[in-house]
Amino acid sequence: MPFPESLANRVRTLGRGFAVTTVLGATAGAATAAYGWWEKDQFGIRNETLPILPEGFGPLRVLHLSDIHFVPGQDKKAQWLQSLADLKPDLVVNTGDNLSHAKAIDPLIEALRPLMQFPGVFVPGSNDYYAPRLKNPAGYFRGPSKHKADPVKLDWPRLRSAFGMAGWVDLTNRAQSLVLNGLRFDFSGVDDPHLKRERYAGWPRGTVNQDARPHLRVAVIHAPYQRVLDHFTEAEADLILAGHTHGGQICIPGYGALVSNCDLPTWRAKGLHDWQNDIYTTPVNVSGGIGTSRFAPVRIACRPEAVLLTLTSRN
Repeated sequence: MPFPESLANRVRTLGRGFAVTTVLGATAGAATAAYGWWEKDQFGIRNETLPILPEGFGPLRVLHLSDIHFVPGQDKKAQWLQSLADLKPDLVVNTGDNLSHAKAIDPLIEALRPLMQFPGVFVPGSNDYYAPRLKNPAGYFRGPSKHKADPVKLDWPRLRSAFGMAGWVDLTNRAQSLVLNGLRFDFSGVDDPHLKRERYAGWPRGTVNQDARPHLRVAVIHAPYQRVLDHFTEAEADLILAGHTHGGQICIPGYGALVSNCDLPTWRAKGLHDWQNDIYTTPVNVSGGIGTSRFAPVRIACRPEAVLLTLTSRN
């Protein structure tokens, strides 16, 4: 029996509406992806000021780099990294995940070469050890990402050697002091907590009564897991620097990050915040990062950043 004319018209109308909705959804999805592809290259500098130096010292400028995730052919990123030398920082801190491709080491070293003329310290992230793999982005909503068996290894020893030959200090489960502008900086770093490789070396130990002399304690980590932040806060660090989160990478304007890829609350996925553990409080700077995995090359409402921290006297 044929449909009544009114019912047939309704079916045709619904069909047209579904088709329009499908087209609009696909168009919006394509537009969002295109925007995310564009935003990943909109590099910027976040400026922060921290009054944490002993009286009579400062200002001192710390350039915090993280999550470069370099891939051969990223010329715009390379040029921007080279331009950061114009900031003339007193110290460069690299909190890991420099690579996203097995052939990225040489072009990355070339991009960072102008910055290597300045004092620096560094720790590795998981993507310095292992190449990223294609994965379902929805998996991040189930918790921190996990590395699969038989990962593709990257030549981290070669990159670490290049950093070391430039004078940057390797803080992988190590502690070391540097004197910058007349002030002793005591650094303590750990291997990547995302891989559960952190081992605590304490603070550097030197001369008798060294703690009575002006100094600053700085902890350097890749992934800001709460257990590590708790440890360094209780150890009375004056500053903690971390990366890993990409600031959430895909954020909602007015709301912020949806994931942090660790157990850090999402509202702390980027920025300068105080971390409290018992009676101790330490400022923590989490970099939103510079790059992305080469398998997810988009950023939305979360532009790539380097962070310039200007440290000033407490008084």
